[in-house]
Parts: sequence; C-alpha cells; structure tokens
Amino acid sequence: MPSKPVELVADCARCAGLCCVAPAFARSSDFAIDKPAGRPCPNLADDFRCGIHQQLTDRGFRGCVVFDCFGAGQQVTQHTFGGRDWRSAPELAGAMFATLPVMRQLHELLWYVTEALELDAAARVHDKLRAALDQTEQLTMGTPAELAALDLDAHRRRVNPLLQRASELARAGAGPRPDHRGADLIGRRMRGMDLRGANFRGARLIGADLRGANLRRADFTGADLRGADLREADLRGALFLTASQLRSARTAVSP
Repeated sequence: MPSKPVELVADCARCAGLCCVAPAFARSSDFAIDKPAGRPCPNLADDFRCGIHQQLTDRGFRGCVVFDCFGAGQQVTQHTFGGRDWRSAPELAGAMFATLPVMRQLHELLWYVTEALELDAAARVHDKLRAALDQTEQLTMGTPAELAALDLDAHRRRVNPLLQRASELARAGAGPRPDHRGADLIGRRMRGMDLRGANFRGARLIGADLRGANLRRADFTGADLRGADLREADLRGALFLTASQLRSARTAVSP
C-alpha cells in the first residue's frame, strides 16, 4: 500500500504544466488555437502557470476550464519523475508527456471507486471495491516504463463491473430508472422530467434541456454534459458526477 492516499484533486502548483504541453489542441469552440502534442501552449508562463487563467473562457479556451486531471499532473511530476520537469531535464519530456494520459486514466478510475465506496447502498461490493482501489493505487506508483506497458483496458474491465454494480445498488428504488446508457441525447428536451435513478453512463447530453428535471440518484459516469442546461435540476445524490462535467454544463446550483 502507498504510504498515503493518492491525491485525486489537481494541484497545479506542484505540476509542471503537463496538461498545457502534452496534449494536442485543435482550433474549435473549446480551443482558440491549434497546438500539436508536446508543444507548450503559448499561454504557459515560465513558472508553469497559465498566463490567462482568469480569462480562459473569454479568450476561447473553454476546453481548459472543463479539463480535470484528477491529480495526475502532480503525481507524474512529483512521484513518477521525482520533482524533475521537462524544461530543466528536456531528455525526460517524451516520457513525462506519455505518462500523463495513463496516469490521468488511473486517477479518474480511483475517483470513481472512491465515490462508489461512499455509497452505503453498495456496501455488499465495498470489499471488492477496496481491493480495486488498492490495486489501482499501486499501479500509480509504477515507473515510467511500467506505466507505459500497462494494459489499461484490461484493468478497466476488471473494475468497471464493480462500479456498475455499485450504481445499480445505489439506484435501486430511486424511481423510474430510465436506461439511457450510451444514448445520443444531443439537444434533447427533457425539461421537468422525472429521471430519478436514470442511467446516463456514457450518454451524449450535449446541449440537452434538463431544466428542473428530477435527477436524484442518476448515474452520470462518463456522460458528455457540454452545454447541457441543468438550471434548477435536482441533482441531490447524483452518482459519479464530476466537477468538470458540471463546469461544462449550464448550472446555477450545486448538486
């Protein structure tokens, strides 16, 4: 076991601006510029901070606002590479940039498992979830070579059934429980609907109108909520709803 729990909240002060360098940007509604992978964003300052952080949306970088590394950035910088960075040690750049997406997926999975362990109704799978948490934390402690060789898909296939079972147990008796797994709900009008216990896992809810909808105990695992209108929606007890999903949606209230 790690000596302390893996951090699942981004701490940009302890990262080397990896999300501003490693991924490619394509000019779109989310990014104002094209940027190839491995090239620093022109807004990245010498101290690895964003030079336009307070104006990201106004300057056309909404994609940065809704991105969440779940703490993977500081894990790669501080643990995997021992506090070194790609500027002072350019020979590490390729390995650091390749490690970030692997670490981010592991940290996202840790976040989901941690959330599932908070669900009292899913107590019967808590032991298996704790084992999955321990195993995933151990994977985050790997070397760059070990992380590069990791079969992430295989690991997800072992953990995802536990998350789905936890969701089923938590949503049991919640209400109508409509199944919209993987559904194309782009622009769908669902204002005021009773969607208690709905399964939106992997659904595309871009621009959907969910104003005033009852979304208590709905499962939002991996749902695309960009531009979805959640104003006055009842999100109490919503499952696996991330802060980045909420930032991507239109909402005037917290869950």
